[in-house]
Amino acid sequence: MDQINNPAPPEARLHFLDYWRVIRIRKAIIITVFLITAIIATAVTFILPESFASTARIKVESDVNDIGGGTAPSVAGSMYDPYFIQTTFEIMQSQLVLSNVIAHLNLNVEWGKKYFNGETLKTTETMEILKGRMSLAPVRNTKLIAITVYSDDKNEAAVIANGIADAYRNYRFESRRELTLKGVQALEQQFQDEEQVIQTNQDYVEQLRQKLGITGDMAAAPGFTPDFDHEKLARYHDMQIEGERTYKELLVQLQELQTIAATNKTLLRDVMPTVAGDAALSGLLDKLRESQQTLVAKTNDYALNNPVVTRMQSVIDELNHEIDARVDGILAALQSQVNSKKAALDSLTEAVETGKRKDLEESAKMQPYYDQKNRVESLKEFQKLLHAKIESERLELEIPKTSMVQVTDQAEPGKSPVKPNKTVNIVLGLVFGLIMGVGLAFFIEYLDTSVKTIDDVERTFNAPVLGVIPQNIGYLLEEGAESKHAEAYRVLRTNLLFSRKDEKLNTIVVVSAGAGEGKSTTAINLATVFAQGGNRVLIVDSDLRRPTLHKLFKVTNNLGLTNYLLKQNTVAEIVQTTPVPNLDFMASGKLPNSSMGILGSAQMKEMISELKQRYDFIFFDSPPILGVSDASILASEVDLVMQVIQYRRYPQPMTIRAKQMIEKVGGNLAGIVLNNINMSQDEGYYYYSGYYHDYYYSRNPAEQEAEAGKTPTAVGEAETAVKQKY
Repeated sequence: MDQINNPAPPEARLHFLDYWRVIRIRKAIIITVFLITAIIATAVTFILPESFASTARIKVESDVNDIGGGTAPSVAGSMYDPYFIQTTFEIMQSQLVLSNVIAHLNLNVEWGKKYFNGETLKTTETMEILKGRMSLAPVRNTKLIAITVYSDDKNEAAVIANGIADAYRNYRFESRRELTLKGVQALEQQFQDEEQVIQTNQDYVEQLRQKLGITGDMAAAPGFTPDFDHEKLARYHDMQIEGERTYKELLVQLQELQTIAATNKTLLRDVMPTVAGDAALSGLLDKLRESQQTLVAKTNDYALNNPVVTRMQSVIDELNHEIDARVDGILAALQSQVNSKKAALDSLTEAVETGKRKDLEESAKMQPYYDQKNRVESLKEFQKLLHAKIESERLELEIPKTSMVQVTDQAEPGKSPVKPNKTVNIVLGLVFGLIMGVGLAFFIEYLDTSVKTIDDVERTFNAPVLGVIPQNIGYLLEEGAESKHAEAYRVLRTNLLFSRKDEKLNTIVVVSAGAGEGKSTTAINLATVFAQGGNRVLIVDSDLRRPTLHKLFKVTNNLGLTNYLLKQNTVAEIVQTTPVPNLDFMASGKLPNSSMGILGSAQMKEMISELKQRYDFIFFDSPPILGVSDASILASEVDLVMQVIQYRRYPQPMTIRAKQMIEKVGGNLAGIVLNNINMSQDEGYYYYSGYYHDYYYSRNPAEQEAEAGKTPTAVGEAETAVKQKY
C-alpha cells in the first residue's frame, strides 16, 4: 500500500498564548495553591503574637591613642569608618555590654518567670534571646547608630533599648579610663627614668668642667675662650675688610697714574691735580700757563734772542722742572701709601687668622663639655613636657568623656505594634501563593510529555491532524444528525476524504496507543456521519478481546466476525442493521481460546475483499495497538489507518511508538485525530469545533431548520466533488 508522505511542519515557537494556555488549563492547581497559601499566611499572621519596637540612637566616636595630645580635642575618628561601625555592632552584642544590661534589668529572673515558668535563666541563654530581639543599624553617612528592641511589652522594649545604649556608653568610658590610667603609669615610669638619665649626665658635665678648668659662667656659649676677645676679633675682621678695600682703591689709582706717566706726561700733569688734590702742583701749573702766555706776547714784540724773551724762557723751563719734580713726588708718596696700606692689611689678616685658629683650638677643646651641657638641657626640656603631659592626663581622668558615646535620642514606648504587619504579610502571602501556583502549574506542564497541541503532533509524528474532537462528545446514534457535535466529525470526514489518493481506499481501521483514548467512539461516530451523508457504511467491531460496540447498538454478540473467520457463518448472516439508515454493524462474536490470531488469516483478507464490493466505506474498531497484536495485523490488511490520540492522556513516547508500529507493519497512516479537547480551556482549538457551534446554534430555530434542510445537499455536493477528483 502507498504510504502518505506529508511535508514536515514548521518549527514550533512559543507564544504568549502558549503560556496563557498553560495557565488556563492548570488554573485549578493555581487557584488551589493560591488559596491554601493565602489562608495559611492569613492564619499565621493573626496567630503570631504582637510585638512593639522602641529605638534609641547614639553617636559614637572612634577611640584615640591611650594617651592623646593633651587637653586639645582629638581629630581621630573624624572620617566615616565602616569597619569601626561593624566593630561597634559586635561589641554591643557581646557579653561585655549585654551582661551588664541583663544584670541591671534582672532579665534572667524576669524572663524566666515570663517565658519559662519561673525558672531562672542563665546569662548566656538570656543573651541569645536578647540578641534575637535587638537590631542595630547605622544611619547612612553619619556616626549615629539606631538600637531597636522588639518585645510584646512596649515599656520593656523602651527600657531595654535605653539600657543597651547606657551600657555601651559606660563600657566605652570605663575602657577609656582604664587605658588612660595605664598610659599615665607608663608616663610616670618614663619620667622617673628620665630623672635618672638627667642626673647621670649632669654628673658627667661637672667632671668635664673640672677637667677643662672652666669656672663660673665664663663658658656660657660654645667657642668662648678666656685668652681671646671675640669682639676684638670681630673688630679686626671689619678693619681687615675696610683696609683691603682701601688698599685696592689706592693700588688701582696708582696703576692708572703710572700707565699715564709712561705714555703721556703732559696728560699726567693735567690729571694729577684732580687725582692727588695737590694745591702746590696746581699753583705751579697756573704759573706755567701764565708764563707761556707772556712768552708768546713777548715773541711778538721781541726777537727770540732778546734778553727779555730769553729770561722768560728760562722761567718756563724752571717751572717745568718743578712741576715734573712735584708729579714724581706725588707718585712716590702714593706708592708709599699703597705699601703702607699693604703692610697694615697683612698685619690685620695675620691677626684675624691667628684669632680664628686659636678660637677653633679652644672650641675643639671645650666642645665635649658644651655638647654634654646641651644634652642635659634637652633632657630637662623633655622632662618638663613629660611632666605637663602627666598633669594633663590626670586632669582629664576627672572629667567624664561623654564625647566618645552620646545618646542623641532616648527610646520611647511604641504606640502600636510593628509585628506582624498584617497587610504586608497577607499581600506577600497572596503574591507568594500566586507565584507558587503558577510555578507549580508550569512545572507540572514541563513534566507532562503528553500531546497538547496540533503543533506537537505535526512536529513529533510528522503526520497531519485530520480532526479535533471536543470534550464530552456523545454518540451520534443517540443525538441524531443535527447534534451540535456532529460538525467535528463532518470536518474529520471531509479531511479523510481529501487525504485519500484513490477512491478505492475505503477500508479504515481506527487505532490508539492505549485504552480509553476514544477510538471506539471516534469509529462509530465517523461511520454514522458517513452514513448520514448517503454512503453505504459498515462498522466492524474487531476488538475480539473486549468488544463494546454491540452494547451501543443494543444487539447480541453471539454472532459476529469470529463466526465468519472460523467459517461457521457467511457475511450476510453476521451483518446486522442499525437504526441509522445506510449503516450496518458486524459484532465481534465469541472468541474461543484456541482461535487467537485469526485476524491474520486468509479468511480475514477474503472477508475484507468481499466487504469492499458491498460497501462504500468499512470501519474497523481495534484494540490498543500497544496492548495486543490484533491492531497491528489489521493496520497491515486495510487501506487506511487513523490513529486516535487523547489530549493530555499518554506520554508522547508511547504514542510515537504506536505510530512506529503502524509504519513497521506497512500500514498506511492517513492522519491523526486529537480527541477529548477541552475547548473552554484551550482557545487554540476553538476554530476546529467551537465556531460551528456558535455559528449554527446561536441563531433562531427557523434559520437553523432552513440551514439544516440544505445540509444534506451540501454534503452530497462535497462528496461528489471528492469522487470526481479521484
